[in-house]
Amino acid sequence: MANIEKILLPDVGDFDEIEVIEVIISVGDEVEKDDSIITLESDKATMEIPTSFTGKIKSISVNVGDRISEGTVIAEIEVSETVTDESEVTSQPDLEPEPPVVEKPAPEVVAASAPETVKSAQLPPPVPVSDSDSNKVAAHASPSVRKFARELGVDITRVTGSASKGRILKEDVQNYVKSSLARSAPAPAASGIQVSDAPVIDFSKFGDVETKALSRIKKISGAHLHRSWVSVPHVTQFDESDITELEVFRKSLAKEAERKGVRLTPLVFIMKAVVAALQQFPDFNASLDASGDNLILKKYFHIGVAVDTPNGLMVPVIRDVDKKGIYELSAELAETAGKAREGKLMPKDLQGGCFSISSLGGIGGTQFTPIVNAPEVAILGVARAKMQPVYQDDGSFKPALMLPLALSYDHRVIDGAQGARFTNYLSQVIADMRRVLL
Repeated sequence: MANIEKILLPDVGDFDEIEVIEVIISVGDEVEKDDSIITLESDKATMEIPTSFTGKIKSISVNVGDRISEGTVIAEIEVSETVTDESEVTSQPDLEPEPPVVEKPAPEVVAASAPETVKSAQLPPPVPVSDSDSNKVAAHASPSVRKFARELGVDITRVTGSASKGRILKEDVQNYVKSSLARSAPAPAASGIQVSDAPVIDFSKFGDVETKALSRIKKISGAHLHRSWVSVPHVTQFDESDITELEVFRKSLAKEAERKGVRLTPLVFIMKAVVAALQQFPDFNASLDASGDNLILKKYFHIGVAVDTPNGLMVPVIRDVDKKGIYELSAELAETAGKAREGKLMPKDLQGGCFSISSLGGIGGTQFTPIVNAPEVAILGVARAKMQPVYQDDGSFKPALMLPLALSYDHRVIDGAQGARFTNYLSQVIADMRRVLL
C-alpha cells in the first residue's frame, strides 16, 4: 500500500541557505527515483536536486526565491517504491572544482556562470531566470551531461534522449554531434554552426511598443550579411592615412569639376587608390571557389560602393574603375547612388564586384568593422577624417587631416601580415595619389 513520504534537502556540502531558482515539479507529477525536482544556485554553482523516491507528487513546500538548508522539506510524495536505506541512493555530485566527500545523498552539481532553466513538458513554465531561457524546450539530462554538451557547443534541447522517459545520455550527445558533422560534410565552405532559435519575447509587457516590418532590402541584405558573418572568419586591420595634400588637390579641382557638371568627393580618389592596392596585392582581388580549395584571381577591377537608401543598405558595383578617370567615376557614382535611392537599380548593377568600400565619413564616427561582402574576400571601411597633430622626424608636431581606415578580410585567404601590408600601401597611395601612376 502506498504511503506519503517527505522529500528533504540532502547534505549539499559546504553550501548553506541556498536559493531556489527553479521548481521543476508540480503537484500530480509522476517522478522516478533520481529525477530532478528543483534547481538551486549558490554564488559558485547551480545544482539540480534529485528525489530518492518513485511516485506521485502530493504537495510542494518550496517556491522560487526561497533560501533553504539541509533537512528542509521540499515536497511530499505518494511513493510506489520506497527507498528504506539512504545508503542505497547512489547519485553523486558532479562538481567543478573537486567536490567534498559526503556520506548522505548528494545532488548533482555543475559549475556555471548562470543558471540553466529546465522545463518539463508536463508542467506549466517555471519562473525563468531570463527572457532567453523562458523559451527553451524541455531536455531531461543530468548536469554532467549538460556540461558535456556545453563543452561541445551542443544545444541540449535539440538532442533526443534514448534512456527511460526520454532522459538524455552522454552517448546521445555524441551521436548528435556525429550526425551533425555528417550533414555538414558536403559543404566545406559552411560553418556548420548550430544556432538556437531566437527567444519569443512579449516586449509589450515592459511598456508601449510599435511593430514595424523590415523593408525587403533589409530582409535580403540581412540574410546575406548573416551568412557572410558566420561562414567567413573575419579579421579587421586598422590604419590611418594623411589626406592633407589630397584634400588640397581635390579642392583645387572643384571649379573644373563644376564645369564638367560633377562633384568630386574623397571617395573617388579612394576607389582609384584601392585599385592600385589590388594590383599590388592580387589575393585581395579574388574569391574562393565552391570547393574552398582554390583561389580565383580576377583580372578586372569592379568596386562595390555601399549606398545608404531610405529602404536600407545597397552595394551597387562600379565597373572597370582602373580604366576610368576621377571625373567619369564621379559622374557614374552620383548616377548610380541616385538610382539606388530611387529603387531603380537592376540586378546586374549589384553583381560582379571584386572588392567593396563602405564610407561613413559623411555621417561621422571614428572607426567601425565592416562585414566582408562574400564571395569577395575583403572590404574597406572609411570613417570621418579628423585634424590631429602628427609627430615629425625633427621632433615637432604638425596638423594633419587623418583618415581612419578599417580593412576586414577573410582569414582563410588573407593572413595578418598581408592585411597590414595592404593597408600600409593603401594609406601611402591615398596620401600621395601620384603613386597611382607608378
